[in-house]
Amino acid sequence: MKHNSVWDALEGSREEAANMKVRAELMINLQERVKRQAGSQAGKAVKLGLSQPRLNDLLRGRINKFSLDALVNIASRAGLRVDLHVRKAA
Repeated sequence: MKHNSVWDALEGSREEAANMKVRAELMINLQERVKRQAGSQAGKAVKLGLSQPRLNDLLRGRINKFSLDALVNIASRAGLRVDLHVRKAA
């Protein structure tokens, strides 16, 4: 069976796969943004309204520890704008 993404193969439904794809994209963008910022991890965590262990979870890609809502909120605090594009499925 051919899958369009790893999430399609791993998740139990199209809905779960779609949610994970969006969360993964947000997490990757957040990781890149945080890594480019100057300062200590503790300082970065404070700026994002997170504890240092929570920021560590983000930087280590522990996606299951973050809801879509949480990632959108963190992205906003990081100075990122989140846009949603919806289109008909293939």
